[in-house]
Amino acid sequence: MKKFEVKDHEPSYLPEGEWELVWADEFDGTELDTTKWDYRANFWGRPFEAYTDQGVILDGNSHVELHRTERDGFYVSPQLQTGTNSFDIPKSDNSRPPSGNDAFWPLANLEAPKFVHRYGYYECRCKFQKYPEQMWSAFWTQSPSIGTRFEPEWCGVESDIMECFHAGKATTGNIMGGYGSQCRQEGRVKYELEETEDGWHYFGMDWEPDGYVFYCDGKEVSRCNGHVSHVPQFLLLTTEVRGYRRIRQMKEKGENLTQAKFAVKGEFVDDAFIVDFVRVFDKIG
Repeated sequence: MKKFEVKDHEPSYLPEGEWELVWADEFDGTELDTTKWDYRANFWGRPFEAYTDQGVILDGNSHVELHRTERDGFYVSPQLQTGTNSFDIPKSDNSRPPSGNDAFWPLANLEAPKFVHRYGYYECRCKFQKYPEQMWSAFWTQSPSIGTRFEPEWCGVESDIMECFHAGKATTGNIMGGYGSQCRQEGRVKYELEETEDGWHYFGMDWEPDGYVFYCDGKEVSRCNGHVSHVPQFLLLTTEVRGYRRIRQMKEKGENLTQAKFAVKGEFVDDAFIVDFVRVFDKIG
């Protein structure tokens, strides 16, 4: 890996070759740059109880902190994205498309992305949350149209550059075919993290037309080339409090939500996923 200096900020570490920085957020200042990021609020076409637009803090030292917070006695946490997934946006009950059949078109009005990109090197520098078994974190890209064609090459994939579900471990790799019965994985690995002196870690993905290579702290951890997305994808920095994926079933069964994993029991305990920067590079030549 080669060092790429960024003035007044920590450097990047890139694969060999010549690279050009084409997009970045160094999280300077004290307010989130909403020209670059939106909050993800929806999941499978409706608002999701686990998500919030609270808890995102810029510390004034060029870091963004994604904190879990409390809402109505339950832990919730934020997700940031530079685009939207077409099937996450709730459909209006009042819209009637030209077909005249309001049940025919299953998608809501699509939103213009703030940033999508194809190919290149995608990198973040981050510190993990203290309690990943309670709230996990991720840095990833996603296609707005994942799973809408049989060929992932032309509808995109989910590229998990980093997911942290357990202390001292990370997961990397791709998901394709949507999130139903045709969902499948490539290059997906779980690995032990090596400790660093300051607790910060680098994660990166080299996405080329012929494959992907994933990196952690300058070392290759996985690669795959079976199905390569050739469509632009958007970026995500996300956290999610565990347990909410079952909330609809819990409500249907009349279960007591105050006993759920995501309920605040006793004193509120803070936790945060901290990110130093997100950068995207294009290869020159």
